[in-house]
Amino acid sequence: MDILVLGGGGQVGTELQTLAWPDGVSVHAPSRAELDITDPGAVARTLEARDYRAVINTAAYTAVDKAESDVVEAWRLNALAPAILAAATAAKRIPLVHVSTDYVFAGTKPDGAYAPDDPIDPQSVYGASKAAGELAVRSANPRHAIVRTAWVVSPHRGNFVKTMLRLAGERDALTVVNDQHGCPTSASDLAAALAVIARRLAEDPSAPTGTFHCVNAGATTWHGFAEAIVAGAARRGGRSIPVTGIPTSAYPIPAKRPANSRLSTDSLTAAYGLAPRPWQAALDDILDRLVGPVSEGASKP
Repeated sequence: MDILVLGGGGQVGTELQTLAWPDGVSVHAPSRAELDITDPGAVARTLEARDYRAVINTAAYTAVDKAESDVVEAWRLNALAPAILAAATAAKRIPLVHVSTDYVFAGTKPDGAYAPDDPIDPQSVYGASKAAGELAVRSANPRHAIVRTAWVVSPHRGNFVKTMLRLAGERDALTVVNDQHGCPTSASDLAAALAVIARRLAEDPSAPTGTFHCVNAGATTWHGFAEAIVAGAARRGGRSIPVTGIPTSAYPIPAKRPANSRLSTDSLTAAYGLAPRPWQAALDDILDRLVGPVSEGASKP
C-alpha cells in the first residue's frame, strides 16, 4: 500500500515517516522542491506516478503572526493547496486526510471543549485560511477526514517545548501567558492517529468520514505547560527556574489567539477507537529525547 505524505519536513510529517508502519505499507514524502502542492499539474502527475491508496496532508503555512501581513501566501498554502489536493484525489478516488487547527474557532466558548460540529469563527488570517481549506476539502472530496489539532510539539523543528527549554537555559525566570487554555499534542501521537485513519479509509469503503479532533488528553494553559516543561527538564538534570503567569494583554502579538483551544476527541474515539493518552505522558517522551532520561533519584510525576 502506497501512502503519500505532504508536508514531510514538518513536525507531524517527520513523525509519519519514522512511524512503524505495518509490513506492506510504503510512505512517500516528496519535499517542497520536489512537489509544489499549489500546482494542479504537479499534483496530478504525482498521483499518476503510483497507485496511492491514501493521501495525508500535513503541509501548511503555520507562522500565525506573520500570516497577518503575508495574507496571500497563507491563503495559497492553507486554502488553495487543499482545494487542489481535494479535487485531484477525488478524481482518482483516493481518500484525503487533511490536518487542520483549533484556530478555526473563536476560542470564546465559556466552558468545556469544542466539538467538531461546533460553529467555527476564525479570528485571524491563519484561522480563516485554514477554515477555507477545510471547506475546500469537504466540497471536493467526499472521502475525506479533516483532523483538527492544537499545540503540537515534538523533538523536531521549532515548537513550544524546544523554545521553553532554550529559554530556561538562558534566563533565570520565565513569564508565560496563563489565560489561554488548550490541549498539548505530541506530533508522534498525532501521526499515529493519522496513520490509523488513512489506512482505514484506504482499506474500508465504509470507514467514517468527516471532521474529527485529535489532541492529547487533558488541558492546561501555556503557563501550566511551561511549568511542566521546566520541571520535567529539571528532573533530567536541567535548571529549575520560576515560571510566572501573565495575561495575554501583557504580551501583545499581531494575531489573536483563542482563549479556549480545548478540543473534544469523543468523535475520534467513537469513529476510530482512538483515545489519545494524557499530554503529560507525551511530554515525558519528548523530554526523554531532547534532554535525556530522568536523573537518578528523581521520579516522573
